[in-house]
Amino acid sequence: MPYARPTRRSWAEPWKVKMVEPIRMTTRAERERFIAEAGHNTFLLRSDDVYIDLLTDSGTSAMSDRQWAGMMLGDEAYAGSRNFYHLADAITEHYGYRYVVPTHQGRGAENILSRILIKPGDHVPGNMYFTTTRLHQELAGGTFVDVIVDEAHDPASEHPFKGDVDLAKLERLIEAVGAPRIPYVSVAGTVNMAGGQPQSMANMRALRALCDRHGLRIILDATRAVENAWFIQQREAGYRDQTVAQILLEYCRHTDGCTMSAKKDSLVNIGGWLAMNDEGLFEEARNLVVVYEGLHTYGGLAGRDMEAMAQGIRESVQDDHMRARVGQVEYLAAHLVDWGVPIVRPVGGHAVFLDARAIYAHLPQDAFPAQALAADLYVDSGVRSMERGIVSAGRDEATGRHRYPNLELVRLTIPRRVYTQAHMDVVAESVLAVFDARERARGLRMVYEPRYLRFFQARFEREA
Repeated sequence: MPYARPTRRSWAEPWKVKMVEPIRMTTRAERERFIAEAGHNTFLLRSDDVYIDLLTDSGTSAMSDRQWAGMMLGDEAYAGSRNFYHLADAITEHYGYRYVVPTHQGRGAENILSRILIKPGDHVPGNMYFTTTRLHQELAGGTFVDVIVDEAHDPASEHPFKGDVDLAKLERLIEAVGAPRIPYVSVAGTVNMAGGQPQSMANMRALRALCDRHGLRIILDATRAVENAWFIQQREAGYRDQTVAQILLEYCRHTDGCTMSAKKDSLVNIGGWLAMNDEGLFEEARNLVVVYEGLHTYGGLAGRDMEAMAQGIRESVQDDHMRARVGQVEYLAAHLVDWGVPIVRPVGGHAVFLDARAIYAHLPQDAFPAQALAADLYVDSGVRSMERGIVSAGRDEATGRHRYPNLELVRLTIPRRVYTQAHMDVVAESVLAVFDARERARGLRMVYEPRYLRFFQARFEREA
């Protein structure tokens, strides 16, 4: 049989493997036992019992040889570590903010920011909630208000920038509560809970103009802002000839500050920061970090962690890196789309999101279809994913009832520089197997529910 000519040229990762970590496949009987012991919550599985771990991209990246070399240059002085200054310089160079406060991870930055800016009775608008962000806003006495475009709540919509802020919704909120009761506008780039969807530069510029008219701050969740810059380059007119690094700087320039979980874009296993341009806000944050995290020149981190982070920032903005990072997500998604598996469209930057509401259409949302789908996927192949639906949405503080989000999703989150395309083939085939058996799926009932962020520790049992 003659060799078939390829229809397109293949691409390869811009790195080669220097060290490997063995993983093992368990039996189906073992996985059925493990998931039952974990209360059908993939967060409660032991990592040794997982074959391909797509639970999260947070802190799970593979570091480069230069990052590991940087770890050996850790200055572990309690105060004034040279690694802090290397980190601060890297943040200013690539994100543009003048002042930097290191934290142990992103939620440390969220806690400090919320304590400084939010007063009881305030309203915090944002382009869809994120779990820890909203909780810190609520603990400070604020109320989160969703002002994302409607397309973000439709998994089938092909809108290229489903992370855009709906400016009309924001204007209505300002009219209703008054600008003084809005401490800042919370903008995520990209929007995790919508499927890793980006915000356009045009929308960010328009948001900046609106906020300037009303005297409002914009605080960016910069966790995956590099991925957001990549999508601007690929999808927005006028940016194809600019580098990701150039776009990132312009994007951040329209904001007043950011919180950052460096465990994602910055390619490290721990760390984060709070950054801003306002000196007065910086003084307050620098004071509070000493209370909750550590001294203002380490913020809960070792010097070696800050050095690895500084190098990771420089690597993260390279176009070749981002092409491979998002390309692997698109590779997995292409298989599932070809096979008719419902996923969130268009594909986001860090994960493929399965539409559990469509896949398990016979299960009501109260039966936790996304949680059930994640458990079924693990039983089939040992692939660990996570729920992003009614369990993650939690309960309404006022009524105590479940929140019912339009999106009921399972997130297949791809760590950076960790897995090969062959691993993605295994994942795709497992999803297809579970999809083909969807009519036999049974729902779950919750038997243990913690007070905060229940998706981390809740336990479930199978319905009869």
